Order: sequence, then C-alpha cells, then structure tokens
Amino acid sequence: MGYCGSTRKDRRRLPSTELPTQNDNVVTAPPPPPRRGSDALPLPLYLTNFFFTFLFAATVYFLLIRWGEKISTSTPLHVVNLSEILSLIGVIASCIYLIGFLGVDFVQSVFLRSSSDDDDGWIPNDDEIDRLLKIESDLTSEEDEEIVKSVIDGATSSYSLETKLGDCKRAAAIRREAVQRMTGKSLTGLPFDGFDYDSILGQCCEMPVGYVQIPVGIAGPLLLDGKEYSVPMATTEGCLVASTNRGCKAIHLSGGAFSFLMKDAMTRAPVVKFPSVRRAARAMFYLQNPSNFERLSLIFSKSSRFAWLQSITCSISGRNIYPRFACGTGDAMGMNMVSKGVQNVLEFIKTKFPDMVVIGISGNCCSDKKASAINWIQGRGKHVVCEALIKGEIVRNVLKTTVEDLVELHVLKNLTGSAVAGSLGGFNAHASNIVSAVFIATGQDPAQNVESSHCITQFEAEGDDLHISVSMPCIEVGTVGGGTQLASQSACLNLLGVKGSSDKEKAGSNARQLAKIVAGSVLAGELSLMSAIASGQLVKSHMKYNRSSRDIGPSSQVNR
Repeated sequence: MGYCGSTRKDRRRLPSTELPTQNDNVVTAPPPPPRRGSDALPLPLYLTNFFFTFLFAATVYFLLIRWGEKISTSTPLHVVNLSEILSLIGVIASCIYLIGFLGVDFVQSVFLRSSSDDDDGWIPNDDEIDRLLKIESDLTSEEDEEIVKSVIDGATSSYSLETKLGDCKRAAAIRREAVQRMTGKSLTGLPFDGFDYDSILGQCCEMPVGYVQIPVGIAGPLLLDGKEYSVPMATTEGCLVASTNRGCKAIHLSGGAFSFLMKDAMTRAPVVKFPSVRRAARAMFYLQNPSNFERLSLIFSKSSRFAWLQSITCSISGRNIYPRFACGTGDAMGMNMVSKGVQNVLEFIKTKFPDMVVIGISGNCCSDKKASAINWIQGRGKHVVCEALIKGEIVRNVLKTTVEDLVELHVLKNLTGSAVAGSLGGFNAHASNIVSAVFIATGQDPAQNVESSHCITQFEAEGDDLHISVSMPCIEVGTVGGGTQLASQSACLNLLGVKGSSDKEKAGSNARQLAKIVAGSVLAGELSLMSAIASGQLVKSHMKYNRSSRDIGPSSQVNR
C-alpha cells in the first residue's frame, strides 16, 4: 500500500502533473513536454510534407506509365521489376502520410502508441518518490513519519489518532498525509491551517483532514417584528443572496414583516414490538392515558433539566407501536436530548410490559430528515407563520412586476403546479434555498433542511397591495450544541443576536427567534424569486450572477 515498496513492480503510478504532498505545500514534478506529431518525423515538417507529396505524384505517374505499356504489350500486370516494387512502396508510404492528414496524427498513433502509454503515467524512481513525499510543514518529526507509515500499513487506526496523540491538529495532519499517500491523490486546495480541530472533537466531525470554505453573504436588513436583522447566508449559488436582499428591501420599505410562533416541539418516535396485537394495544392505551402523563413526564426529564415532555401520540401497525414523543428542548435543537428522555421512558415501560421489545430508538415516525405527511400536518421543531403587506408601488418599482401577475403566477406555480407534481410540503418557490444557506451559516444540521423547508407560500391581492405569507411547521434549529459552537457559526449567530443560551426566564427564546428569522428570510426569498419569474428576469439575473466572473456591479433587476 502506498509508495513504500522498493521495486518498480510494486510502485503505484502517479499522475504526471500532480503528486501527493503534505498540506498546501505542493511539490509538483515537471511534466514531460507535450508530444507533437512532428516529433516523430526525421525532417522538418514542411520538408516532410513536400517530400511525401512529390513521392506520391511521381510514383503514381511512373506506375501509370508502366501499366499502360504492359497493357499495350499484353504483359501481365503482376509481373513487376525492382523499380515498380519501389514505386509501389512509395505509393503506400505516401498514402499513409496523406490519409493521416499529412501523416502526423496517424504516424503518432501507430508508431508512438507504446511509448506514449509508458510516458503518460510518469513513474518516478525511488529517490524522486522520497523527495516528493517528504513531510514539509505539518509533519515535523521522524516520529510523525513513522505514524503515517503505521496508518498506511493498518497497524494504527486512523480514527484513534486524536486519542493516542493528544493533539487534534497533529492527528489531522498525519491522517491527511496518510490519505494522500494511500490514494495517490493530492488534497491541495482543501485548507488545513487556520481551523480549531479541538473544537470539533467528539461533537461535530470524526477523522478530519481539513475543512471546506463556503462564502457567507449578508442579506438585509430584514425588518422583522420591528427589529432589523442582517441575515448571514452560506451558499455557493450565485444570485441567491442578492435576490433575498431585494426581498428584504421590499419588505422593509413596506413596513416590515411579522412572525408568530405557533408551536415548539421536537419529536422522537421509537418502534417497539409485542407478542400480540392485544398487548401492543394495551401498551398504547397506557402511554396515551392522561393519568399516566405526569409520571412519564418526570421520568422523561431525568436526563436533562432543559427537556420537558409535551405529549405522546401513538400509531399502531399490527403488534408494533410507534409512540411519538413531542418535547420542549430549550435553545437546543434537541435530538440527542429527546432521545435520552425517550430511552428513560422506554426503560420504565419495560417494567410494566416486560414482553415489550425495543426494535429501535427511531422508527421513522419522528420523522427526522425525511419529508413526511406527519411533519407537514403535526409539525416538528418550531412552527412559524410569517407575513408582510407589500405596497403596490414597491411591487412595481422595486420588484418590477404587478400584484396581479404575482397572484396568478402563485396560483399556477406554487399551488397548482405543486399539486400536479404530488408535492409534499413543497407549495413554495424555493424555501429550501434560504433555509439551507442560513442553516449552514449558523451551524444547524444541513440534513434537516428536508423537513425544515416544508412551506406553503400565499400571495393575495389586498386592494392595490400584496399580502404574502409563509407557513413553516418544521423549522428545526438551535443556538447551543453541535455546530453552533464553532467559531464561524457562532459569529453568525452573534450577528443575529441569538448566540448561545437565553436567560432562564426566557428559556428557548434564542432558538425560537432564530426560527422566526429563518421564516422571515424565506418570506423575502419567496417574494423576490416570484417577482423575478413574473417579470421574466430570472434567466437574465442568473446569467449575470452565476456566469460572470468580473461584473459584480449592481443589477437593476436584482439589487434595486
């Protein structure tokens, strides 16, 4: 494995222009000069062209004269002398040259194929390998080099490096080098320095070798519930931040948006099995009996002082039941917190129903990271509704369209089109775009964008003005735990004024406010994109912001 073999046979082939190196200090071997067809010719190209052209014409003329004489004297054509043999050879050679477009490509493909195949992989010798694989920056000792070899050989597990070394950055550097050597691919371009690897140990990412950079743009100010917010959006999609920014401007000029939190409950639904349907039904009735709720709630809360049980609803399938626990989680998104509480309850239920078998702590009725009707109807996480009344003149002057066109487009696109597609929770223009961008910037779980983007958008004419609203029943966010503790994500939360835990008197208020900001940002994004489509400017805006690499000036269609 790797390049430590001493024989040419065992040595893996490396690309000619890129070799595995340590970190960003890349040592590149000079590639062999590009092969040209004329390299195969003994004479300059123009002389070779003239030679074969003359040879073809002369030999054909000579053979035609000779064949004419043979026909007139009744001499068999297959009877040839030395001059005719040489002429035939000349015709064949010149034809090969001319058919191959002056011979260059053809001669190269036929006569240089074997040599090209040998050269395109460029196999360095042992000294070159040692030089190219020399640790340059992050691996600073012979001991590190030995650990790299140990990982490559399988004697040391890659996942155990942090524990054995006690230095997260050093472990990441060694793992990075081992990966490069084992794969024969360079990680050049994947940043390594400038990241706190200690901050992710045991909570965010295992076996790191670097980090990915995603640009963060600011949309806003978003005027929401009388307060302005500058919304950070991490995305690689051009036009998204600019479009959301335009929506924020239209909302601000119209007096702002208003949000309402309808429900706040994270869910977890295990699957448990019983010997019979009768036993499953009895357990279901026990769990849903109001007289048992207080006791179950106390048992649930043993694992955390921030979690409290709100309700239990059960679904039954044969002798299997899926109890769906809805719980408050404070400022945390709360999946781990809820799972611990559910585990406590299951252990207690086991004492009441010893024949119960816990098949899984999650039975997919939760429903986490999946689009589902139960989330769309009952909600999961924060259920937020947000609205704004956009003045007619703002629709015309800022959004470059009309109220009538927006309402018609909404009915035919967001409602009818989504229904034709059989959409589940997707009665919107692009809610997931904004949700994903804000989630990544603030350290949320990007996979929960699936249900968090459930949204129904409404456009309604109100006199000359436009009433727009978004209803989002499953916004799953937190301001503590997970990725929210990383420096970059923490800075974005701080920008929004929702960093960390809120006061005990207002437990969970930061997470709830973040959910409202997400909904308000979606409102702005929906308004701007629908306007771009209604005015026919969508393609033009994307061509400007997704294609151009130089023109970053203001766009009359997006920024104004």
